[in-house]
Amino acid sequence: MSGPAAGTADAATTTDVVCLGESMVTFLPSQPGRLADVPSFGRGIGGAESNVACALAAAGHRAAWVGRVGADGFGDHLVETIASYGVDTSAVRRDPVRPTGIYFRTATDRGTDTHEVAYYRAGSAASAMSPDNVPYEDLLAGRILHLSGITAALSADCLALLRDLTAPRPGRPLVSFDVNHRPHLWRGGDADASVLLELARRADLVFVGEDEAEEAWGIVGAEAIRAALPEPAVVVVKRGSAGATVFSGLRPGPRSSNAGGAGNAAGAGSSGAGGAEGADTVTLVPALRVDVVAAVGAGDAFAAGFLSATLRELPVRERVRHGHLMAAAVLTVPGDLTDPPARDHADRLAALDDDAWGRLRLGPGWTAADRAPEEVRTP
Repeated sequence: MSGPAAGTADAATTTDVVCLGESMVTFLPSQPGRLADVPSFGRGIGGAESNVACALAAAGHRAAWVGRVGADGFGDHLVETIASYGVDTSAVRRDPVRPTGIYFRTATDRGTDTHEVAYYRAGSAASAMSPDNVPYEDLLAGRILHLSGITAALSADCLALLRDLTAPRPGRPLVSFDVNHRPHLWRGGDADASVLLELARRADLVFVGEDEAEEAWGIVGAEAIRAALPEPAVVVVKRGSAGATVFSGLRPGPRSSNAGGAGNAAGAGSSGAGGAEGADTVTLVPALRVDVVAAVGAGDAFAAGFLSATLRELPVRERVRHGHLMAAAVLTVPGDLTDPPARDHADRLAALDDDAWGRLRLGPGWTAADRAPEEVRTP
């Protein structure tokens, strides 16, 4: 099994975040309804990790996406579109045999019973990623390496790759892991639950939804989730409309010598108790009120906002608020991606006092500078 030399990432690195995963061409319906009834589709792109890379690049960070696509027109479209956001795609590999994955979805919210997704990704170029054919020198060249549980579900080789990348080693960048439990991608019964828990426990920073933790692991509540994930320095529990709870502290476990390479990963200036080794600071941040246009892509945008603020070493509360703001930008547009608010705009909103934050309601167009006077309003 091939792998990187020790100490590949160092203080002189020029990339902020490297994201690894499958990106696909997505076909978006021209109107609501069943897939059987939709007459036409528009073309876009979709992929949890490439979404994060695009959002970070649009927010002014140096982001790279590493993946594998087919030597076909869809692969061309993916690479060109992701690069158009300012993402470094130079490490993307082309597969001469396997195709680029595609999928079709309905216009309804993913959480509803009427939502349909038709994936054509089995045997895709991305599913052939393995420890033997990805560029480790590029994967470990950033301050943060962002991964997700989706990649682990694609194939045995992809799972082996994630296990290798999350293994402790000198010079390992801070590893960010979004659980992203997708039951339809797994074929091994309960195997997905144990795999996702294993990978999450090997990461430095974990994003997990309360709903997916209950579905995958049968664990209910933020405190119980943290108890199941004792090793990561930071665990971000997303609680839907209730907001997010962050557990941060110096934890025992498989930390690498460069786990703090993105600054103070555990965070400073957060609210709550704790701070000693093995103890947690607990930070609760309410969600925003948002006039939702489409819910797809919000989780990826939240991760991008949190990672952006982590790179800037902002206090934990502001990290979560930047996550909520980045998610609100995507929630108020039809697709998975959009331009985030300007940094000074987002900073000003993230710094609001609790009362003003609680009154904030965001709708379509809120990221534009000329909407600033109308940002704080009541329903």
